Amino acid sequence: MKRALIIEDDLDQARLAERLLRAHEFEVSIATNGAAGLAAACAKPPPDLILLDLILPDLDGYEVCRNLRQAEATRSVPIVLVTALGEDAHRCRGFRVGANAHVAKPYRPKDLYDAIEIAFRWKRGLRRARLRGEVDVVLNSIPALLQEANTFLETLSRQTPLKPEQINQLQHALLEMGQNAIEWGNRRCESELVHITYRIREDQVEIIVRDKGCGFDPSDLPHAASGEDPLSHMEVRECMGLRDGGFGLLIARGLLDELRHNERGNEVTLVKRFPSRVAETTVH
Repeated sequence: MKRALIIEDDLDQARLAERLLRAHEFEVSIATNGAAGLAAACAKPPPDLILLDLILPDLDGYEVCRNLRQAEATRSVPIVLVTALGEDAHRCRGFRVGANAHVAKPYRPKDLYDAIEIAFRWKRGLRRARLRGEVDVVLNSIPALLQEANTFLETLSRQTPLKPEQINQLQHALLEMGQNAIEWGNRRCESELVHITYRIREDQVEIIVRDKGCGFDPSDLPHAASGEDPLSHMEVRECMGLRDGGFGLLIARGLLDELRHNERGNEVTLVKRFPSRVAETTVH
């Protein structure tokens, strides 16, 4: 039988969710504050599903979600936010700390079941791809939110075999590519979203950054620095009326083990391999 944990301080709401989950053959436990929820979630074995309220008497739900994603025991547990804070801003903030789905109170049974299915679909995707963990982060095109997401993902990287220097390099590359997505992909339109997917594989960490732009050809960027002549683009930028810069891609490539774009050019994948894997690649 699947096990679900409800973290909710309103017992009427908790009992309602409990009845709906039991109807789908879940074994259910309830925690009425964030600290108790974290303790229950990290107990062995961890739950198969967590329903998390955002408004709790001690920690807020965002902080609880962030902690759940940072803990190895609960990194891959599906999390559904269940809250009266149904506005898009709260939904996006929940996704920035690793939630998989969101349902607003008051909700119909179908709303909850649909959100649970989305969360379990994410879990099934992890298994198919043989990932050790995955976190999807969605943010508006605001540099401060990119920095917040980068700090969150940096904490996740500490749970991997990456060395501190490698983590710093990955952080720097993510900031460069995230800023490119905001500035060039989404044209600094704050309402446009940037999607960041953080994946832990057997031998490496991958970060995928995707914007809503029409894309570009990475091989044809006269306003961006190239390895052959890293300064020739400056004159092009001046003629185009662009600010000084254009070093983002060049810098990111130097910091990573691999950097690749999708065919459309609106998605970039950053790869940092674990130390043993880097050593093997060097030897061979």
